[in-house]
Amino acid sequence: MAAESAVIVIDGSKGVEAQTRKLFKVCVMRHIPIFTFINKMDRDANDPFYLADEIEKELGIAVCPVNWPIGSGKGFKGVYDRNTRKVMTFSDTLKGTKEGEEREYALDSPELTAEIGEEARQQLLDDIELLDGASAEFDQELVSKGELSPMFFGSALTNFGVETFLQHFLQMTTSPLPRMSDQGEVSPFSEDFSAFVFKIQANMNKNHRDRVAFMRICSGKFDAGMEVFHIQGNKKLRLSQPQQLMAQERKMIEEAYAGDIIGVFDPGIFSIGDTLTTAKDRFAFEGIPTFAPEHFARVTQMDTMKRKQFVKGITQIAQEGAIQIFQEYKTGMEEIIVGVVGVLQFDVLKFRLENEYNVEIRMENLPYEHIRWIENKEVDLDRISGTSDMKKIRDLKGNPLLLFVNSWSVGMTLERNEGLVLAEFGRN
Repeated sequence: MAAESAVIVIDGSKGVEAQTRKLFKVCVMRHIPIFTFINKMDRDANDPFYLADEIEKELGIAVCPVNWPIGSGKGFKGVYDRNTRKVMTFSDTLKGTKEGEEREYALDSPELTAEIGEEARQQLLDDIELLDGASAEFDQELVSKGELSPMFFGSALTNFGVETFLQHFLQMTTSPLPRMSDQGEVSPFSEDFSAFVFKIQANMNKNHRDRVAFMRICSGKFDAGMEVFHIQGNKKLRLSQPQQLMAQERKMIEEAYAGDIIGVFDPGIFSIGDTLTTAKDRFAFEGIPTFAPEHFARVTQMDTMKRKQFVKGITQIAQEGAIQIFQEYKTGMEEIIVGVVGVLQFDVLKFRLENEYNVEIRMENLPYEHIRWIENKEVDLDRISGTSDMKKIRDLKGNPLLLFVNSWSVGMTLERNEGLVLAEFGRN
């Protein structure tokens, strides 16, 4: 949600995976440019035509290959650039290394044939003929609308094809764009500072138990220590300890501009989706979609004497967006239901509660696989008539939701409750 463009990195042997589909849905919701990089072409990989077809069928977006692999898997010899109509090759000795010599050849040069062999060259010519006749034409306008995805092949491990991708990426993307708020679009060139929180991370430094709120600057200039208005908190505050992060490195900053990402110290007042601004006319940016969890478990604390640590820990981790927590309808926080996108997040939750909050928990897996947010808030949850596999729950903000074991139960519940509106995504 903080990005202007998205790069989908797809494993050449695995193709489109479940988490890719889920992330892709959010990209489509925002109509942002999507770029596809097929990675690990130096290993055993699927046929590139199959990969292109799979992306179009699974994700519903047309692809336009910008470069094309010569061979794949163990026979991978390089890529053909459709713009320059030249071939970039690399030596077999480079496989498994992070640097090496790349060589560029004209398509009709004898040196290319000597480098890759006549069979590979002929296969490339056949592929080019098929590409030119059947693949989508490059259209920058469609790319900008998120309706056409430029497609690249390469290997991040050997660093082959990455620089070419980045060069094209810079040419095809834009500078920071206006962001939509409840008062209309906010221009990045506006003099008033504005930003929204898209990520919160607790305990980044175990020694200090710090908590950092990451925000995307949408307009104006940020100065360290400046005073801003927190829309959701309805009060003025000073942004302290501003920093930028790159991997494990942190750097304190004095200023930042529209398009930048900064992290500020969070004493526990920020939530994902919050808006901060210096504008006199108050506004709030659009809410951030919440992923629909696919796995659910009932979580109980082992030691009832540590209830305070349990509630604090699980609430803070939920505020980061890594998990979602729900309460049984008409119950408290004694037992909660945790929803996650991937089962590995259950292990992360258990580990962090034990190591960061000194709380042991017991988890009981639940059979539910589908969750729906109730859009029309005036609906009385008590009066909703559902199926036998439906459960009524609430999130931390008190919003009503429904859990289902089977997908067909969703449709049946809608049929039984005239006027009921259910959504697959929530909003922070």
